[in-house]
Amino acid sequence: MTDVIDGDAVAADIRTEIADCVETLTDAGVEPGLATVLMSDDPASETYVSMKQRDCEEVGIEGIHVEVDPEAPAEELYATIDELNADDAVHGILVQLPVPDHVDEREVLRRISPAKDVDGFHPENVGRLVAGNARFKPCTPHGVLKLLEAYDVETEGADAVVVGRSDIVGKPMANLLIQKAPQGNATVTVCHSRTDDLTSHTRNADIVIAAVGIPEFIDGSMIQEGATVIDVGVNRVEADDGEGTTLVGDVEYDSAADVAGAITPVPGGVGPMTRAMLLYNTVKAAGLQTDVDVELP
Repeated sequence: MTDVIDGDAVAADIRTEIADCVETLTDAGVEPGLATVLMSDDPASETYVSMKQRDCEEVGIEGIHVEVDPEAPAEELYATIDELNADDAVHGILVQLPVPDHVDEREVLRRISPAKDVDGFHPENVGRLVAGNARFKPCTPHGVLKLLEAYDVETEGADAVVVGRSDIVGKPMANLLIQKAPQGNATVTVCHSRTDDLTSHTRNADIVIAAVGIPEFIDGSMIQEGATVIDVGVNRVEADDGEGTTLVGDVEYDSAADVAGAITPVPGGVGPMTRAMLLYNTVKAAGLQTDVDVELP
C-alpha cells in the first residue's frame, strides 16, 4: 500500500519544535524577527507573504512586512534591503520573488546580508552549501530532506533522480543528496524537461523528486515499483469540470500513486515544509547573530 506523505503533519511537528526554540531565544532576551519584502501587486505573491507572516505569528517570531511600489525605481528596493540589513531587530530577510522586470533579481539576492539570507540564495551561502558547510539550506530542498527523514526513506546508497535544475530547488536538492551527511550519500542524477528518454532515468530511481514546473509531467509509467516520489510542483490548471481552476503537481498523482511506495500530494506535501523551514532558518539566523544556542529539530 502506498504511503501518502503528509507534509502538513510533519510541518506542524516542526513548527512546535521551532516555537520551543523561539522561547529559548526570548528567555535570552532575543526576539527573532523576519522581514518580508514585497515589490509586486501579484495576488499569488501577496498570498504567499501573508501566509509566511501568519506562520511567524504562530511560533512567536516577530514579522516585519515592507511593501515597495512595483513602479518604483530598483534603487528603492535596494535601499530597503540595506536598511533591513542594518536593523538588529531583523534576523532574516525574504524578498518575495519574482520582482518587476526593471529590477535585477541577482542584485537583489546579492544585496541581502548572507547572515540574514534565510532563503539561502546569496552566492556566499550557495558556495557554502556546495562545499558541505551550509549556513542555511534552501527551504524547499531542506523540507524535502525532512520529509524523507520523517518517513524513514533511506537515502544512503539510493539512486535519486531530481527532475529540474532551478537554482531554488533542483541544484541545491542534488547538492544536499550527494553530501556525506544524514539524508545524503545518494547517487544523484539531475534531469530536466529536455532530457532525452527521461523515463530511462526515473524508472531506475529509488527516489524521484519532481521540480520541473510542468503540470503532471511525470506519470506512473515512469516510476519504479515501490519508489518514493516527492512532487515539488504547484501548477494551477483548469478544473476537469471546466469550472474554475485546481492545483496539480509535476506528477500525475493517481497513476504514480498506483506504483509508488510513498508519494507527496499537491497540495499538502512539500509546500507546508517550505514554509516551516523558513521559520527554521530564521531561528537559526537569530541564534547565530546573537550567540544563543538553540536546539533546532
